[in-house]
Amino acid sequence: MRVHVAGVGKMGLPMAGHFHAAGHAVTVSDPSEARLQLARGQGLQVAEAPAAMALADIIVSSLPHDAALRQVGAQVAAAAPRGAIYVDTSTVSQQASAEVAEVLTATGVAYLRTTVSGNNKMAEAAQLTVMASGPRAAYDSVLPLLKVLGPNQFYLGEAEQARLMKLVVNLMIAQTSAMLAEALTLGRKGGLDWQDMWQVLGASAVASPIVKAKSAQLSQRDFTPTFTVEQMIKDLALILGAGADSHVPLPQTALTFQLMQAALAQGDGQDDYAAIIKAVERSAGLPAD
Repeated sequence: MRVHVAGVGKMGLPMAGHFHAAGHAVTVSDPSEARLQLARGQGLQVAEAPAAMALADIIVSSLPHDAALRQVGAQVAAAAPRGAIYVDTSTVSQQASAEVAEVLTATGVAYLRTTVSGNNKMAEAAQLTVMASGPRAAYDSVLPLLKVLGPNQFYLGEAEQARLMKLVVNLMIAQTSAMLAEALTLGRKGGLDWQDMWQVLGASAVASPIVKAKSAQLSQRDFTPTFTVEQMIKDLALILGAGADSHVPLPQTALTFQLMQAALAQGDGQDDYAAIIKAVERSAGLPAD
């Protein structure tokens, strides 16, 4: 298949690489010349987005926010041929996604919302979980392509279900970091050794996959980001917005949002979102560095 990937950031670039490795004819575009240089270095063909979209069977995007989705969605509507499929993997609002769906309705381009769970390391290792919604026939058509991204794919419905499911997952990820922040700060303030706590947590009933995934790095107090505080703040804003739209109270999530804002204000915005731990430590009078 002819695949154009719009957006080769930390997630989009490994996705494009997997499509290329699977034998598809892949072109890529991105507003960042630095990202395009990385793509060229991996043997990917760089192309102007409108021209490449006009020749593509499938257009895939991985974008940072609502405004970018609206922009690329408009490009797809203007350039993609009738019968093409637009596959967007971004974490964006249900409202923006529905707007793009409306724009594409009259074009004959099928629109799939295919959000993914997993960080850039998991994307590189082809270990993403795909959550899809949109036309079922389009999903069935692109399923072989989605399978190269990871072992699990879920079809959730005809509209914005995948967008909401991604927010549900990320709510639990954010809350896990908040739980760790309070628990580890309590233990550290009481005199427990930092690495001892991580060893016990990793062998305990609370050793979820995400706790285990974080333990090797955080046990060394390494806050190198897989997903930054600033990125998590953006997702938490989407989650709280979805809660407001559906009249669902999310008080714990609202507090986590404020703690992430504290981490940002304290200079940790580009650290891993687990830097919420440092924000709670500072509030308890502990040194965080």
